[in-house]
Amino acid sequence: MYPLKELVEYIARSLVDKPEDVEVIETENERAVILEIRVAPEDMGKVIGKQGKIAKSIRTVTKAAAAKAGKKVAVEIMR
Repeated sequence: MYPLKELVEYIARSLVDKPEDVEVIETENERAVILEIRVAPEDMGKVIGKQGKIAKSIRTVTKAAAAKAGKKVAVEIMR
């Protein structure tokens, strides 16, 4: 399986000013893999982007990688 957690972690760390504060928590249930991105409060805007465009892009890339592995994925951005 593709390392979805590492993919999301790499993307998030590349976007923020405080990469050491990025944390990705992966949980899996019977239907999907859930990835929670946690960043410093001042970096939230960088991960979400204007009108949510960066967040949507992160979700799109992650869903494409998960589809190749035959999984479903949900990406949530938390504080």
